[in-house]
Amino acid sequence: MNANVGGFDKIARIAAGAVLIGLAATGTVGVWGWIGVVPLATGLMGWCPFYPLLGLNTCPTRK
Repeated sequence: MNANVGGFDKIARIAAGAVLIGLAATGTVGVWGWIGVVPLATGLMGWCPFYPLLGLNTCPTRK
């Protein structure tokens, strides 16, 4: 499992996931807001399972 999520993508995933979970916890958006666990987890791990399928990689190359 190589990192394929980096930079702005990682920050955006963590922020969006936290906001969705917060809204779901307060009952603002309903149960579907718990889907925020997915972007939060992928942002924290730095790996998205769908990126290899789509041929994407936002993580900078390491030398």
